[in-house]
Amino acid sequence: MSPVFPMLTVLSMFYYMCLRRRARTATRGEMNSRRALESNTRALPINVEIVQYAKEVLDFSSHYGSENSMSYTMWNLAGIPNVYPSSGDFTQTAVFRTYGTWWDHCPSARLPFKRTPSTFCSQDYVELAFEEPVYPTAVHILETYHPGAVVRILACSANPYSQNPPAEVRWEILWSEAPAKVNGPQARQFTPCIKQINFPTNLIRLEVNSSLLDYYTELDAVVLHGVKERPMLSLKTSMIDMNDIDEDEDDEKYGCGMDALNKQFSVVTLREWPTNGYFDKLPYELIQLILSHLTVPDLCRLAQTCKLLYQHCCDPLQYIHLSLQPYWARINDASLEYLQSRCTLIQWLNLSWTGNRGAISVSGFSRFLKVCGSELVRLELSCGHFLNETCLEVITELCPNLQELNLSSCDKIPPQAFNHIAKVGSLKRLILYRTKVEQTALLSILNFCSELQHLSLGSCVMIEDYDLIASMMGAKCKKLRSLDLWRCKNITENGIAELASGCQLLEELDLGWCPTLQSSTGCFTNLARKLPNLQKLFLTANRSVCDTDIEELAANCTRLRQLDILGTRMVSPASLRKLLESCKDLSLLDVSFCSQIDNRVVLELNANFPNVFIKKSFTQ
Repeated sequence: MSPVFPMLTVLSMFYYMCLRRRARTATRGEMNSRRALESNTRALPINVEIVQYAKEVLDFSSHYGSENSMSYTMWNLAGIPNVYPSSGDFTQTAVFRTYGTWWDHCPSARLPFKRTPSTFCSQDYVELAFEEPVYPTAVHILETYHPGAVVRILACSANPYSQNPPAEVRWEILWSEAPAKVNGPQARQFTPCIKQINFPTNLIRLEVNSSLLDYYTELDAVVLHGVKERPMLSLKTSMIDMNDIDEDEDDEKYGCGMDALNKQFSVVTLREWPTNGYFDKLPYELIQLILSHLTVPDLCRLAQTCKLLYQHCCDPLQYIHLSLQPYWARINDASLEYLQSRCTLIQWLNLSWTGNRGAISVSGFSRFLKVCGSELVRLELSCGHFLNETCLEVITELCPNLQELNLSSCDKIPPQAFNHIAKVGSLKRLILYRTKVEQTALLSILNFCSELQHLSLGSCVMIEDYDLIASMMGAKCKKLRSLDLWRCKNITENGIAELASGCQLLEELDLGWCPTLQSSTGCFTNLARKLPNLQKLFLTANRSVCDTDIEELAANCTRLRQLDILGTRMVSPASLRKLLESCKDLSLLDVSFCSQIDNRVVLELNANFPNVFIKKSFTQ
């Protein structure tokens, strides 16, 4: 036989396998139905591309701005550009709360969860709604200052303007990449090459990681390009992409391919093998140690290989610390149900970003905690919009050992629900950033939770009298080490005096954008004298900070590591030199928009104190 025939046979089989692969992945791939294969010789329909800016900002994890303003808020992402193509620091842009690694090196920093996939690096997110659902062809992100924070772009199958919610909500990753350092802070239009998806969308999610940035990233607008009709690829004009063969693996690589996760959680039929290989000869503890390096999906897959590894992979000791945040797009009631038997000893649980749009119900969350809550010490629920008063009541009743509770940006919880937190007297860390906690509930929490060491009340706009809150802290929370009062609108020198007298262990204090504090009252001098352990002090946008305050910090707070005095007009280069000479551990000094500190002074200070990052922002 001619040698050509075997080669033709191999090629035809390969071609058949590729087509079969495409047919199987039709719900995710590039072919819609068998008709797409049968009509590949027809002319493809002409699709007019639709270009649209975001109509509305639906959800976000944090922002630099105030809840009652537009400056530096995520809401600036709606509509046409305000700033682009200009570069610089502008209030009309969207800015997240943090940047760099400074927040990882302060007293309030939390320990990371193990088993987090290396491909999941998102720190913040924003979700944008557009007028028309389209099949995306391009996404343009207009970045106006310190670009490079966006690490993932996703599309959702749910139409936020539809009257009929879908039975299933799907998220697909359009683009994903590890954080990368961008040279220079100048504006740019970021247009990554996106993946084609098989459903129209008008809901786009951006996820960011600002850890490599030298300052806050600023976003001006997002432009969605797309077509109304689904693009069809002609087999005569396009080659089969070899990457399609590894599509499942790519999904797992990017952390969102969790369609089969619930099946992997469930009990499966295991093959009968005569032996378990060399694993039989290893000590139980050693196998447990090896498996502790696997991610949750990997554990679920490994459990299906043999009975021995199934036993190890289902051991509750493997789930002492569990973070489901990387898989937020696929976690639902069924996921929690399958995990219950494995999480009976769980101590740390991260459900941040999960459960939204009906994925987790109140009853599903309650059933999980009923089985798994007794040993919980740390519970992360940031941006958990399924949470309501019943959920907080369940937490306080079923988690008697809870020490850390994160409710950051859970802005759907009604104000009266926070009263339940006062029942958890063992709390050491409580994060209520951007919540609707009211003054009565907070006073009750402070009264009964005297073990608190870390408290975040940033952007809590429903508290009427922060002086009363500060007085209660000074009287009851003697162990407080870090306090975030970012953008509290009514604290005065009286509240600061009570706080400084009663909470002398404070190492971190954020008073950024607190307009009612005035240096002339002596409040900052009092802080410096009463709180010698301060390592981080943010007095952001307080125009009254003066040389006297800086000199008092230099004399009394020699352990200071981070200081933000952005926007002051009263601080001179001479007082900054005293501070830098006295505080040997200082690593961050933000003097942006300080009128007496020009670029020449910053260059001089950088030369004399090279270990300090001195930030001077600008606007063109």
